[in-house]
Formats: sequence, C-alpha cells, structure tokens
Amino acid sequence: MDMTVTAGETNLTPINGSDQAFHQYYTELLILQLLTGIVALVGLAGNVVVLWLLGFRMRRNSFSVYILNLAGADFLFLCYRFIHSLVLVFDFDFVNEVINRFLSPVSIFAYISGLSFLSAISTERCISVLWPIWYRCRRPRHLSAIICALLWALSLLLSMLEGNYCGFFSLDEPNVGFHVWCPMLDFISAAWLILLFVLLSGSSLALVTRLLCGSHRLPPTRLYLTVMITVLVFLLCGLPFGIYWFLIVWFPNEFNALFHVFLMVVLLSCINSCANPIVYFFVGSFRQRWWKGRHTLRLVLQRALQDTPEVDEPGESLPGETLAMSGSSLGQG
Repeated sequence: MDMTVTAGETNLTPINGSDQAFHQYYTELLILQLLTGIVALVGLAGNVVVLWLLGFRMRRNSFSVYILNLAGADFLFLCYRFIHSLVLVFDFDFVNEVINRFLSPVSIFAYISGLSFLSAISTERCISVLWPIWYRCRRPRHLSAIICALLWALSLLLSMLEGNYCGFFSLDEPNVGFHVWCPMLDFISAAWLILLFVLLSGSSLALVTRLLCGSHRLPPTRLYLTVMITVLVFLLCGLPFGIYWFLIVWFPNEFNALFHVFLMVVLLSCINSCANPIVYFFVGSFRQRWWKGRHTLRLVLQRALQDTPEVDEPGESLPGETLAMSGSSLGQG
C-alpha cells in the first residue's frame, strides 16, 4: 500500500464527536503540512543549485556523478511533497485524489532512487579506500554513470509495478492482480530497501574503521566528511520514512492510528533531502577565509568533493579555479 494515498484521502472529520478535538487535529495537520511545504521549497532551491552546478558548470568525476543523481532524486521527492502540502493546506479537493493516485508513485520512486545512490556513494568510497590500487587502475571509466542508470531503471520499475498492481494509477477498484501481486511487490521493495540499508551501514562502518582505526590510518578529506555527514543525516532523518513504510506494508490497519507519526516522518524525510545541499556547501566552506579571495558556490562545491588532504599552511592551498576534484584517485564517471 502507499502511505501517501491514505494520508491524502483521510477525511478531516470530528474526532469522538468533539469540535475542540477536531480543531486541534486540523491545526496540527495544517502546521505540519506548512512546515513540510516550507522545508520542501527550501530544499528545491538548494537541489536546483546543485543540479545546475554539477550539470552545467563543473567537470564531473565518479563521485560527483552520484551527487548529481542524488540531487535529482531529492528534487523529485521534494516536488511531490511540496505539491501534496499545497493541496492539503488549501483544500483542493478536486485534484487531491488525482494527485495522490498518479504522483504518489513518484514519491516512492524518488525515495528508492535516493537511497540507492547514497548506498552506491558510500560503497564506492569504501572500495576506493580499502582497495586503492584496483580502484585507480582497474575501475571502468564510466562505471558511475552505468550504475546510476541501472539504479534509476530499477527504482522506476519497482514504482511502476507498485502503481499498476497496487491500484495507484486507477481511480476505480484495484485490478484482479491486487491481492496476488501487490503483497509480493511490497515484499520485494522492502527487501531492496533493507539490502540498500545494509550496504550503506556496512560500507560506512568499514570506511570509518579504516580511516580512524589501525596503524595505517588515512587523513580524512573533505569528500570523506561530505559522505559521512550525508549518511548520518539520512540515518537520522531519511531512514524513518523507509521504516514506517515497511511497517505499514505489514500492518496497514495501524496507519490511521499513527497518522501524526506519518506526518512527522514525512517532514523528517523532507529535511533529509533539504539538508544534502546544505551539507555540501557547509563542508566546502568550512575553514575557508571568506574575506580573502573570491568564493563562488561552484568553488565551494568543488571543495566539498575534494579528495586530497587539507593544507594547513597559508598560501599552499589550491586556487579555487584550478581545484582538482579528486582527480587522480577518483577517475572519470
């Protein structure tokens, strides 16, 4: 089942026959939807900047290709959440059901894609640290682009099948395969999310262990900090959405009782997608003297993807215009 469909179709009727409880319920719903819409709008602006810089203003490498696709997935997710919030806040009943039916698979598609790209980033970063010689010499040149294309296709396939067999694309009753294929597709989607989470957690833990423990510790780079902070933000804000989705698949009757929890989970997922561009620009501008020299958003993003150790001596840092984004160690995407 799709959580957003139930959320959009929940009628705002008085609870226990009490007008006071109804107004309190409606106020809480309105506040959460407003916050979700505001966060989604801010996140849309941030991800548009990342898409513009990585898509048209910067030379891409293996990791920046993943970041570009992750920004695209976050943009799609925030677009749906922003539109859905507007519909609920302004009570557009005539488009509410159509939007939920036809756009809710976009939310699933974007969430699965985002988690897939983040897992790919963490896994490839771990491989580049654990087996640096193989990574530099034997890694296929366009591996990042191929993996991203496959992840987009797999996520689209899962969301389209969910939309077809679980009744999202139909305004009538679900088709005859609903009771057979829908539970199976829910199980496959949940299993894929669990696999991605295991890859994300395992590779991140191995990376932290390799860089911070042992006798051959490597100095952390800005790219390492970017990946680690992005993963941490997802575990805190993005993962609850997947957990809630997994639980509702197996316990659908509990959705209405936990509707406010669902709204909080949606808000956290929007914060996760909104925070990623903020993380990039925070890491890129950290310890930089803004009053000395010219710092553009492009240079800041370049520094966030820099895979060389920091130079502490003044005057030895690379100029912004010629800053290499993990050139020799990353290879081309």
